[in-house]
Amino acid sequence: MPIEIGYVEAIFRYPVKSMAGERLEEANLGWYGLDGDRRLALRRMDDRSGMPWLTASKLPALLLFAPKRHEDGAQGDPTHIRTPDGEEMPVFGDDLATEVGRRYGAPVQMMRLNHGIFDEASISVIAVDTVREIGRIAGRSPDVRRFRPNVVVRLLRSLPFQEDEWLGGVLSFGEGDDAPAITVTTRDVRCSMVNLDPDSASPAPEVLKAVVRANQNNAGVYGAVTRIGRLAVGQTILLSAATEQRVRG
Repeated sequence: MPIEIGYVEAIFRYPVKSMAGERLEEANLGWYGLDGDRRLALRRMDDRSGMPWLTASKLPALLLFAPKRHEDGAQGDPTHIRTPDGEEMPVFGDDLATEVGRRYGAPVQMMRLNHGIFDEASISVIAVDTVREIGRIAGRSPDVRRFRPNVVVRLLRSLPFQEDEWLGGVLSFGEGDDAPAITVTTRDVRCSMVNLDPDSASPAPEVLKAVVRANQNNAGVYGAVTRIGRLAVGQTILLSAATEQRVRG
């Protein structure tokens, strides 16, 4: 039987890979993650690898570029990007590509992929307690934005890294058989991105060191969407264990 583990504390979407995120009150969870999440990315034009995307691990200042919409309200792809200097440029304009390329030191091109550009999976989840514990060990104020999650969980049972216990299980958001749901597929292995301050892009290596020390470099989990629907802040989160899922199947 599913058990209640907490509720949705926050929802984040990242329209352009590695740029600033958006905090939402609700969002549609589709088969490829949150609608509008990481559908855009800057391609390094001189890179011929399987992962040619420019990320903040290569250009930390990318975090300071903020996607904006001048049309269609809060829906759809961003139309403009606000640079760290406060100038707004069209997303697919030459000016933006030139500005980012100048900072990076090589040419880039904005691309759109309908199914999104993800490192591991299309949806990520982390608990408030996990972020707080990492901050305590690192000697830093906890800031969930460093971890760039889609869903932040407020747990009923306060315990950091509780997410590891969810592997193989299913998280349902809200009540009813039609509630959106994800299967928890893997731990989120962290990289140097967590060291970067979302407001300044300045590095704090002690953050990643704290993740390694506390939980073998894992913080949060990834999931695969198994039922689409509407996510909203405040929704109850239910966990069905892996063994229960196998019995039902």
